[in-house]
Amino acid sequence: MALLVAVSLCTYGPGGIIYWAARRKHLICPSCGLGWEHASRALAVAGSEPERFMMEAEPDEPLPSAGLKRRVFGVAVVLAASLMVLIGFVEWEMAAVAIGSVVGAGGSGMFYWGWQALQDRRTAIMQGLERKILKLAGMRGGRLTVTEVAADMNLAIATADKILTSMDDGFRIRSEISKEGVLYYEFPELVHRKELGSGD
Repeated sequence: MALLVAVSLCTYGPGGIIYWAARRKHLICPSCGLGWEHASRALAVAGSEPERFMMEAEPDEPLPSAGLKRRVFGVAVVLAASLMVLIGFVEWEMAAVAIGSVVGAGGSGMFYWGWQALQDRRTAIMQGLERKILKLAGMRGGRLTVTEVAADMNLAIATADKILTSMDDGFRIRSEISKEGVLYYEFPELVHRKELGSGD
């Protein structure tokens, strides 16, 4: 962000847009809005075919927009407004300062709108992954390991571990260690589903 602002001020705007266009894909996946380190895929681990087929055959729900255009437009408006305010102070034109401040506030609002859309997209992605993990747990009898989730859902092990850890609430989903020292996640409601009876 510091380089983006510096290049934009030195080139009066166009340089910042060129820099952003050249570097944005190094930070954020254009498909899901996540950083590349969170969107990586496991290539060497293969899951069991029945579960993998069912997981991949399930149609994905349409994701909300990432708000990319709104964020780009908001940044461009803020940069233009900053330039207008700077010129207003240099030329001592308070009208330009006032107009630039209003335009900058509008650009900030546009950027925040786009940023909120990006957060909503990330939330939708996480919810979709959690639903698939719950279905996978049902297929596997209510117990899963990180490796199984990574293999069957085609995720990196670090990503699968992060999702399962976030789902672990110690009640409906809890982590346990087997006698062999294997860490697994248990879904009690799925494990004891057949034993459930009607309440008093």
